[in-house]
Amino acid sequence: MNSRNQSYVIYLLLFVAIIVMAVYSFSQRSSTETLTLNQIAADIQAGRISEIEEDENRIRVVYYEDAREGLSNKETNATLVEQLLNLGVTESNLSPDKIKIVIKPPSPWLGVLTALGYILPFLILGGAFFFIFRQAQGSNNAAMSFGKSKARMFTGDHPTVTFKDVAGVEEAKEELQEVVEFLREPQKFISLGARIPKGVLLVGPPGTGKTLLAKAVSGEAGVPFFSISGSEFVEMFVGVGASRVRDLFEQAKRHSPCIIFVDEIDAVGRQRGAGLGGSHDEREQTLNQMLVEMDGFDTDTNVIIMAATNRPDILDPALLRPGRFDRRVVLDRPDVRGREAILNVHVKGKPLADDIDLSVLARSTPGFVGADLENMVNEAAILAARRNKKSIGQPEFEEAIERLIAGPERKSRLISKDEKQIVAYHEAGHAVVMHVLPEADPVQKVSIIARGMAGGYTLALPSEDRMLMAKKKMLADMIGLMGGRAAEELIFDDITSGASNDIERVTKLARTMVMRLGMSDDLGPMIYGQKEELVFLGREISEQRDYSEAVAEKIDQEVHEIVVSVYSEAKRILNEYKESLIAVATKLLEVETLSKEQFEEVFPSPVTKKSGVPMLNTPIGPKEI
Repeated sequence: MNSRNQSYVIYLLLFVAIIVMAVYSFSQRSSTETLTLNQIAADIQAGRISEIEEDENRIRVVYYEDAREGLSNKETNATLVEQLLNLGVTESNLSPDKIKIVIKPPSPWLGVLTALGYILPFLILGGAFFFIFRQAQGSNNAAMSFGKSKARMFTGDHPTVTFKDVAGVEEAKEELQEVVEFLREPQKFISLGARIPKGVLLVGPPGTGKTLLAKAVSGEAGVPFFSISGSEFVEMFVGVGASRVRDLFEQAKRHSPCIIFVDEIDAVGRQRGAGLGGSHDEREQTLNQMLVEMDGFDTDTNVIIMAATNRPDILDPALLRPGRFDRRVVLDRPDVRGREAILNVHVKGKPLADDIDLSVLARSTPGFVGADLENMVNEAAILAARRNKKSIGQPEFEEAIERLIAGPERKSRLISKDEKQIVAYHEAGHAVVMHVLPEADPVQKVSIIARGMAGGYTLALPSEDRMLMAKKKMLADMIGLMGGRAAEELIFDDITSGASNDIERVTKLARTMVMRLGMSDDLGPMIYGQKEELVFLGREISEQRDYSEAVAEKIDQEVHEIVVSVYSEAKRILNEYKESLIAVATKLLEVETLSKEQFEEVFPSPVTKKSGVPMLNTPIGPKEI
């Protein structure tokens, strides 16, 4: 029986006991009446009483009429007969033929029962208060433990995660290996006068494995590990956050050497002075206490602080200085080798088909982080189970990648024949333009089956990871995005709303080239406009214009010229390859989906694709209509 069921049983027994006592007390009061000795003596003289029962100091009388009963008490220094005679009752009134007198011998349990009768109500009330208090202590919103830390402690005896379970972040693992060695062999560093970093801040985009890496450090070090979220410090009551910080560090000092891990520390570590409550904000008081605990007077402890965030720019500078968070470990998006290593970790224990090539899957998922890859493997396993397969094959992984990029297929969506034809030429326009341009990414798949919010999509993925984005590459991407609108105008002599997302992305990219990347010949290599953001909101809210109206007009003109030029180039390419455009669209209307090989059979490559300089390119993803 679990603790919750035990509590229910105890509450039920207490409730029943209280009801029984109340009923017994009420029945006693309702069936009997309290009498004085003078009244009993008068009733005996009047011949109304038929029986008297003496039980210690308690007297029970029974009347002739209506079988009534009454209760009374006598004095302890005289017998009942003596007291009645003193009250005027004659011996003839007490003769056996007139009244029956019964004297019960004293019971050995009478004192115990009497005492229990007095003590039992207090025991019941005390038990009720005890269990109510215990219930309040055990609840999440414990009224009696506001200031206690909610950190969960894990011992290092049986680690569930080690460095073997973390892949794709080899440099970060090397940085944290020193922390593990210090916790295992502190004298190795102390003998050389070295000081281990007091704090390690894990920084990276969501899903890159910051929390997993912290768990791995705990598993490798074999020391207690306190885990808490930044939002668990602050409550609606003043002073609770600071109290919880003190309690957390007191627990950590008692279990040192140990690790404290604060996930999403930006919830409590944002820059001070930016809150709506001024400098006396509750969150800021919590941060002040954390700063003191991390590097105050009492810092001679083997407690290492680890924290994770994807917004290091909004953290308070006092939190990031050496002595608090000495190291900043960056976890970036993994490259192709990192993605392959991550896939090797996630496919362990899963039945894979013989044709699985993880290197191909790694090259097909540029920009994916560890969480995306884990989700992709899980989606592939679900698809294989849905298809009643015993192993996960390459088609399931490819379908899972497309689901993550563009969304699930919507084959049941009904569209008219004319709309289907427009979608086919729109997607064929994207594919043909990108296939012609040497700088564009290779076309992997073209489909007119609706996915997510898109009526159709063209999947183009880079052949290799890149760290830089060239101007020619950006222009090629923009021309490819405009291929759908250009195909609609060329074939139907009309345009639709299907290219709205393409136009939005092209316009945004053109403005970024002019204002942020200095890729305008007329305006030169300058940045126009300073972005502003409120720290407590954590996002950009406006852009300060540090340029004149004349420059703003030039910016608009330059953006307009870039968008018009890439659209004109898309129309020129489709005019030149109009027959190939019609052939690809006709094939799409026939089979609905073209793989890379099928697409190249219909439209062989007119030029040799250039490999180009190794540059990182966030995948364009599907071209939505």
